Amino acid sequence: MSVQDFMTKNLIVVQPNTKIFDAVDLMKKNDIHRLPVVENDHLVGLITEGTIQEALPSKATSLSVYEVNYLLNKTTVADVMVKNVQTIVPEALLEEGISLMRKNNVGVLPVVDTKENLVGIITNNDIFDAFLKITGYNDGGTRVQIQIIDDHKGILADLTRLLADNDFSILTIVVNRKELETIVELQVQTREAQKVQQLLQEAGYQVLEAVLTNTKE
Repeated sequence: MSVQDFMTKNLIVVQPNTKIFDAVDLMKKNDIHRLPVVENDHLVGLITEGTIQEALPSKATSLSVYEVNYLLNKTTVADVMVKNVQTIVPEALLEEGISLMRKNNVGVLPVVDTKENLVGIITNNDIFDAFLKITGYNDGGTRVQIQIIDDHKGILADLTRLLADNDFSILTIVVNRKELETIVELQVQTREAQKVQQLLQEAGYQVLEAVLTNTKE
């Protein structure tokens, strides 16, 4: 899966000459925490709640409230925005986006095309949504965790064949290879958790758990 599969495409943006007060109002109105700054469809910066807070005068300032308001009314997005913004292309792997966020300690990546035009944005919350989709959590059903000590070629084929032969449909498969074991997690499209567990155990598999997940609405 790629970044473009999960990025937000309908963006709220500001121009470099937007007043700080107007940017704050946009964030509050739309319940968001950052705004891409664009000029002629090109990304030129990013403004966040943190950068705005840093731009505000300290509570220890000797300026009067009128002087503070005067300064803030003159302050534009261009004065406080982050200009060196880490970006990613829409075709990049989702894992690449996660790696960039971790490496640069950021919670958002503007998505730009080859012409540096802003086409989307991906955030921590988008990554969480992607994880829920990959694991099949929101599809409901049964999550089965199987411990594989003797990992070998064809183990997944054997598992899927067993379930298919017994009319169970697999939604997702996640394989977690550890040093001494492999954990296979299956999301099975059924509410009969005990029946699935019994089937696997009778076939010789070590089932660590078989639990119901979120019911699909």
